[in-house]
Amino acid sequence: MSDSKTELIFLPPYAPNLNLIERYWLFFKKEILYGKCYQTFVLFKQACDNFFAASNCYKEALRSLLTDNF
Repeated sequence: MSDSKTELIFLPPYAPNLNLIERYWLFFKKEILYGKCYQTFVLFKQACDNFFAASNCYKEALRSLLTDNF
């Protein structure tokens, strides 16, 4: 028996809720895609660019979303 403090934890093969980027992507889609229609690709790209440029505006929502306690 070793004195290692490493603990192995089983993770399922696909667990998007354990991956932070998946949660961030879900938030992005909720803010930019769901329930919205963009007339042109340029408007869609502009909305995407604005989302990433103004990420400070979403700080509170992301703080609760991107945490280990889910």
